[in-house]
Amino acid sequence: MNPSALPRILPGLRGSRALRWTHTRLGQLQRTFDKALPQTHCPLTAAFYTSSYVPRKKVMFPGALDSEYTHELRFASNVESIPTYQVMDTDGKVLDAANDPQVTEEEARKIYKNMHVLNVMDQIMYEAQRQGRISFYMTNFGEEALIGSAAALDPRDQVFGQYREAGVLLQRGFTIQQFMDQCYSNEKDLGKGRQMPIHYGTKELHFQTISSPLATQIPQAAGAAYAMRREGKKLCAMCYFGEGAASEGDFHAGLNMAATIGCPVIFFCRNNGYSISTPSIEQYRGDGIASRGIGYGIDTIRVDGNDIWAIYAATKAARKIAVEQNKPILIEAMTYRISHHSTSDDSSAYRSKKE
Repeated sequence: MNPSALPRILPGLRGSRALRWTHTRLGQLQRTFDKALPQTHCPLTAAFYTSSYVPRKKVMFPGALDSEYTHELRFASNVESIPTYQVMDTDGKVLDAANDPQVTEEEARKIYKNMHVLNVMDQIMYEAQRQGRISFYMTNFGEEALIGSAAALDPRDQVFGQYREAGVLLQRGFTIQQFMDQCYSNEKDLGKGRQMPIHYGTKELHFQTISSPLATQIPQAAGAAYAMRREGKKLCAMCYFGEGAASEGDFHAGLNMAATIGCPVIFFCRNNGYSISTPSIEQYRGDGIASRGIGYGIDTIRVDGNDIWAIYAATKAARKIAVEQNKPILIEAMTYRISHHSTSDDSSAYRSKKE
């Protein structure tokens, strides 16, 4: 800048002491740079672009501190796909001895029994609804391995479920009689008949009552986890939801809240391929739901949702991180919904029976 141009640029300073001081200092700087770089017409610019200048590698803006500068004009369109963690093959054989869950025989039998009980209960209750004995029901066919996540939690951890977490309740000790009381809305129902069937809840087993609107439990779980952190409890919140719920605004609000304030919560997404009648290919174009966790700065893992030991191991490791480091974790379990969405749905209208 030419110092003599200052009165034109800042007319309000004309004749002031500040203007005279600024004029003097700019003149000194001009002479200094002219002496250092006499060959240039714009000494300040030339000093910036001399060969001794080393450009910064890391971006210094507070909004993206891990970003690096580049001279390549390129729009980011995709990243490497997140792998799917697996412990067993399709025949139930542990692929790597290092990944053996090391559970006791008693624990393994309990998990296996609850998977069978859940399957049989679903068959009976589905038929009961068809006979008009109850108004509504949702089965868990194909997603029974979710019980592995419940086995990896502390019984005092708070659970926020969606629709298909009956197996979690079984694992925690909810009885068949209690399931029936709720579905039939009788006088022994813990919710006093105020909820639709399968909207379970029990304070004793630290399982928050299920709510029909999608994804409302996600920010609630983040808030509960933050409260437990403030109280100094070495516990976490477990929040279950489907990939369809991840399209709701509460999903984004909950994950961002948990990441920014440090909430010990595990977000467990059951990606079963369908949000009622909408296939996942029509729900999103990104790399599943797991990639969204990374976008929010959350440690994320994708697992085989039909591999109970993969689910168990991932949840156990996730809980350790959440509790010890006070940070959220996202688990995406890849599975397939074999049944209709609910007794109000006919999946043959949007997918073939062969599929």
